[in-house]
Amino acid sequence: MATTQQASPAPRPGVVPEGGLAAQLRLPRGKVNMGSLDPRAKTGFPGKDKKDAAKIADEMLAPLSDLQERIFARGRSQPETAPRVLLLLQGMDTSGKGGVIRHAVGMVDPQGTRIHSFKAPTKEELAHDFLWRIEKQLPAPGIIGVFDRSQYEDVLVVRVNNLVPQEEWESRYERINAFEADCVAKGITLIKCFLNVSYEEQLERLRERVERPDKYWKYNPGDLDDRAQWPAFQEAYADALERCNTDVSPWYVIPADRKWYRNWAVAQLLLEHLEAMGLEWPAADFDVEAEKKKLDALQAEAEREA
Repeated sequence: MATTQQASPAPRPGVVPEGGLAAQLRLPRGKVNMGSLDPRAKTGFPGKDKKDAAKIADEMLAPLSDLQERIFARGRSQPETAPRVLLLLQGMDTSGKGGVIRHAVGMVDPQGTRIHSFKAPTKEELAHDFLWRIEKQLPAPGIIGVFDRSQYEDVLVVRVNNLVPQEEWESRYERINAFEADCVAKGITLIKCFLNVSYEEQLERLRERVERPDKYWKYNPGDLDDRAQWPAFQEAYADALERCNTDVSPWYVIPADRKWYRNWAVAQLLLEHLEAMGLEWPAADFDVEAEKKKLDALQAEAEREA
């Protein structure tokens, strides 16, 4: 008689917190006016100013570490149903994607994170659909993935620099929405952060990079070419934020002129999303009491031989 294989349980869909900072920074649905998004805001910050940021960050370390270990443990013991997290960082040059990775993502155990930076596509990547290279880098079960830039480059840089016909990049918004909905259905919690830096602050950060030898490595003369196209990029960002802001995969707008606030806000969003998962430690897949007795016997034997 043929046996019937039991299907593996489906992963729990990704989560979107309903309150906290997530609710405050979540971009409302509808038309996006980039000028109305304040890059110097301190939305939801529980302290007064930068002096309080370090203390507040220290208080986040323990709960973040605990939750990250729980999701990592689930990935090891229950990979078929373990949740996954993808923190997506998008923003203009100098908005602080690298800073967020160092200071916010750096608060959790690196063995449970995977970071990928998307540069100009290679010849191999150009030979495939634009989402091919994105899908390859999605986090494994129990892992917190981080994207420095993302699929949105293909409706931002590609659009502004006329790298493909308009009808092609126009079709990508809905394809991105469908792709993200599929990711969420498969158990990936998406945290899409637009790091909103001002035109004035960007200039100051670029100037710092050419005036300090320890910042030379960050400076790219090509950044000035993108800066010259600021209005076009703002228009492209407005469309990406508006057209790819869904119920299951919303955008969070992070005021990025204050580096300390930016780093705290992204860390807090990560904490709130992990909390919303209701993560429990995996149950033992062995007889706990029997193993305790074995260890007790080994301990007794060691004491007799001592």
